[in-house]
Formats: sequence, C-alpha cells, structure tokens
Amino acid sequence: MNEITKVSDITANDLAEYIRLDEVTSDDENTLNTLLNVAKTFICEYTGREPEELDNYQDFVIVVLVLVQDMWDTRALYVDKTNLNKVVESILGLHSVNLL
Repeated sequence: MNEITKVSDITANDLAEYIRLDEVTSDDENTLNTLLNVAKTFICEYTGREPEELDNYQDFVIVVLVLVQDMWDTRALYVDKTNLNKVVESILGLHSVNLL
C-alpha cells in the first residue's frame, strides 16, 4: 500500500489492498467507494468536524481504513455507535468538538 497521509488520498484500490481483496470487480469498487463515503460521514458526525477538516488529522486515515474494513466484513452499511471499535473511538475522541 502506498503511504497515505490524508483521508482525501484514500482510494478504492487502497481499501481493497487493506482488506486483502485479490481481485476487485466493478461492483466491489462501487461498494468500497460507498463505504469510504459512509466512513467519512461517520467521522464528521461523530467528531463535529467538517469534511474539509478531515485532511488536517493524519490519524483519521486509520479510522477510515478500520471503519471500511468493519463495514466490509459485516456487509452492513451502518456503524453502531454503542459498539464502536476502541481504536476508532479513541482517535475520534481526541478530535471531537461536539462533546456537549
């Protein structure tokens, strides 16, 4: 995998490599792009950050990768905030601005 330092640099191919897909069909690519957008939206909703701010935090890259992998593995296009991966929860908590 290429070095990725910004969320906006993540591609469907990067995601496919991260989740260890050997062959990527056009359907797989479409699904990965959808999951990428869902992960970005989830980060924004969870932290209160704007989409254009995501590239300011390099650690959001791993959050996107983990979220996409989890959604791919479970084939569910949602994230349950009550059962969030601890790594993801810790990193997002560092950057949350909506902790009211």
